[in-house]
Amino acid sequence: MAKKVTMQKIADHLGVSKFVVSKALSGKGGVNEATRERVIQAASQLGYFTQKNSYLQPVVRAASVSPEDRSRQSVLVLMPNIRSQTQDSVYWGRIIDGIALALDAEGVGMVIISEQRPEHFAHVLNPNGILGLIGVGQISTSMLLEVRRIGVPMVLIDHEDPLIPSDTVFVGNVDAMGRLTNHLIGIGHRSLHFIGNIRYSRSFRDRWIGFRSALEENGIQPQDQNDPMLLMESGEEGIFGESFQQWAKERIESGTMPTALVCANDMIALGVGGVLRELGWSIPGKTAVTGFDNIDDAFRAVPPLTTVHVPKEAMGRAAVDKLLNRIQGPAAPLMKLLISADVVHRDSAGAPGTEEQD
Repeated sequence: MAKKVTMQKIADHLGVSKFVVSKALSGKGGVNEATRERVIQAASQLGYFTQKNSYLQPVVRAASVSPEDRSRQSVLVLMPNIRSQTQDSVYWGRIIDGIALALDAEGVGMVIISEQRPEHFAHVLNPNGILGLIGVGQISTSMLLEVRRIGVPMVLIDHEDPLIPSDTVFVGNVDAMGRLTNHLIGIGHRSLHFIGNIRYSRSFRDRWIGFRSALEENGIQPQDQNDPMLLMESGEEGIFGESFQQWAKERIESGTMPTALVCANDMIALGVGGVLRELGWSIPGKTAVTGFDNIDDAFRAVPPLTTVHVPKEAMGRAAVDKLLNRIQGPAAPLMKLLISADVVHRDSAGAPGTEEQD
């Protein structure tokens, strides 16, 4: 039988005191962020978080929740207000809509919070007043640790933490991007380039993997693997537009512009399209441009954007279903749900060499 992983064992592993480990795992102050992250990572590697009730507070929760109980409780929806990750977003907002509709159908309330600091967030986490938590988008490890420590059931959408295990809901990013890339290859493209920061999120990285896999399956060598355009922070205006414009100018002048730019999401693709039009470069005549997500602006783009439709409301509903199932069966194995996504063919991605103007 494996020995129990204690705080003292973690402390010995790191060469710190048990007091430091206790402070770091409690969500309280007293240790700096770097030390806290080291403790969390070591605890995860040693298997501390996988031990049943090893660090959870003694919270008494009913084995099942009746409809009457649900009507008196709510689900917390945590969406830290970072980058473009807000309720008003054309992407994240639709996911929130799906969550709201599913909870309303179950007679359960919803409270949206955007707190980013664990010490403040802990005051909201009253286990006796909430059924569980749904995290939407990027959430810090320290915040998720606080949720786990208190023992609140949670499901994450479009995010997973390598240190804190939980149920997750994603779109099938790898498969969908693979299908989109295979379509481009099928209509004749051999010079394809992925644009987006693969460190930005798990979804971006999975889309990159789908892109690369499709190239490899078709015997196509990826171009410029260390290209700076892979490391852009986002698809918003400003720095992105300036850096991409310089990159595009250099490619056009040197005659090395790819015939297809496969973007990590629609916002990046819309920015790419805008810059290329300013440079007088035709889409899709000289370069096809594709996105991912199918936000409303993708259809309104000039030309309308070929993309992947992410069923955003369905992701929200699936998260609610998973959370309610988790509440009923807390000991069931953790699951990663993948929602299928379809390619939407529009005018921004034609065969190479077709001089169709915008």
